[in-house]
Amino acid sequence: MERFDGWIGGLGTASGLRYVIGHWPSSPLGTFTDVMVERPDGHRLLLAPSTAVEEFVGATYTFDEVRHVPVDLRSVGPEFFLTAGPLTSRFVLGGRSPLGVLLRAVPWRLATAPPWIATIDAIARRVLPGVRTVGSAGGGRTEYYGARDLRRIEAATTTFDGVDQGALRPVSPPVRFGFGSTPTAPSWVRITTLIEGAGNSWEPIGGGGTPSG
Repeated sequence: MERFDGWIGGLGTASGLRYVIGHWPSSPLGTFTDVMVERPDGHRLLLAPSTAVEEFVGATYTFDEVRHVPVDLRSVGPEFFLTAGPLTSRFVLGGRSPLGVLLRAVPWRLATAPPWIATIDAIARRVLPGVRTVGSAGGGRTEYYGARDLRRIEAATTTFDGVDQGALRPVSPPVRFGFGSTPTAPSWVRITTLIEGAGNSWEPIGGGGTPSG
């Protein structure tokens, strides 16, 4: 099992651009942040900070284009600042959702156990359209998403290639990088991702600080 501990943020914009931020303080690749972008025309782009991340994420999800760019995520209290090549974002966390309260009540050992994650997949599909908790990671591998907390993203500004993408909007339509999307409502999710069947051939990389959340 490869284990990635961190956060996933999903945001939509008035222009139709949607993006998913993955921030991983603990992973087989070291600490890193990557960003998956889907433009309004459906073009899927990975913004990766290293060759190792580019290779691993590119083998796990589907993209039309991959760019190797500096990716930096910092936070001051509930406010986050992201720079990733052509994308810049400032977003603000709000309160914990009722689902977040429920997720925090599940003991972490249970929340990150593959049998539990597989069991709640059917529930996740009904409660959160587009969301899946288990599926294929490509190459005969299986991926499990163990969500442990969820906070709303209540405000955001986004630019892409220097163009303002408009106000924060739901992640709709769902993004199409893998077997599932993020919640439709812009959210910052505390998560443990497990990939079963992956060889441990990835070189660790350096990383920055760990944002709060």
